[in-house]
Amino acid sequence: MDRKFLYAVAGLVLLVLAAALTYALAGEKLIRLALVPRVPFAAAPPAPVSAYARDPQLWHSRPGRGTGDPALWTPAGIAAADAPKAALFYIHPTSFFGRDRWNAPIGDAEADQRAALFIRGQASAFNGVAAIWAPRYRQATFGAFLTDAGAAGQALDLAYGDVRAAFDAFLAAQPGDRPIILAGHSQGALHLMRLLKERVAGTPLTRRVVAAYVVGWPVSLTADLPALGLPACTRADEAGCVLSWLSYAEPADPQTVLAAFDAGIGLAGGARRGSALLCTNPLTGQPGGSAPAAANRGTLFPADDLMTATMRAGAIPARCAGRGILLIGPPPELPAYVLPGNNYHVFDYSLFWANVRADAARRLAAFAR
Repeated sequence: MDRKFLYAVAGLVLLVLAAALTYALAGEKLIRLALVPRVPFAAAPPAPVSAYARDPQLWHSRPGRGTGDPALWTPAGIAAADAPKAALFYIHPTSFFGRDRWNAPIGDAEADQRAALFIRGQASAFNGVAAIWAPRYRQATFGAFLTDAGAAGQALDLAYGDVRAAFDAFLAAQPGDRPIILAGHSQGALHLMRLLKERVAGTPLTRRVVAAYVVGWPVSLTADLPALGLPACTRADEAGCVLSWLSYAEPADPQTVLAAFDAGIGLAGGARRGSALLCTNPLTGQPGGSAPAAANRGTLFPADDLMTATMRAGAIPARCAGRGILLIGPPPELPAYVLPGNNYHVFDYSLFWANVRADAARRLAAFAR
């Protein structure tokens, strides 16, 4: 199931934070003790669409927030568009690790600060072509992915309810013919997949979607993709399609993550076990294949405090291998947030920031034709 996939990721995170010997001795018990809430799930009413429509404070990013909007950040020499033609709905990854509740409260300072960092390094790639809308939502805490307890599923449902309400408010704020780009990462990509299945597939909205970037979450070609309402992108100049990748340096060891993912049932109802994953090469915009570092238009190399970054072209290659893992060559020099197995999950967007930016522009141009 989906929670088991992030359970594996959480185990890797803990290995970064704790000594390997401690983990070997305590294993899953230590992970659960460290991250799973020990309080009952607190039911809460769903967020109304009207709240997201009228309250700017429910958005990390949206038009009109001004210079403090993290989505407007750009590296030196690049500027956000003044009048972008498209609108982006972006769902940030997990930024709340509290154990005193199952869902982050709106306005939690630490979670908001982490979310802003993700928006700056991920959603900003789209500010050359799109006005960016990134909602605050009562995200499930990281520990919700480490247990099969009913409270975990309730926490994810509550988080998704906020995302859905924000999406409906986002849609209502757009002219009926405005192109839409969808993007998410990790927990955000999980919610995006459900949003595609429940709010986009089989509706007229499919004709307005430029592309859906479901990054940092596995998408089974047979068990998930058929439920999303859009096909996988097969060309760099194709619109109305889905992109996805999971980044690993070499030698890569994705087996822990893949084993957890294989235990689940896909959104289309089939078993995920052994199925091929959608692997879009972000350097080419096409599925599979290989591209040299020279094809990389710019990787973000963050400062130690992650508040700023410099962009360097030609640093990172990419090739899809195995069941659909994106390999990026030898480990690049990045801050110490790389997970064991050479998993570069945290950097899925920033490794290819300039190429993602160009990809979105190219697909928007194709959409307009």
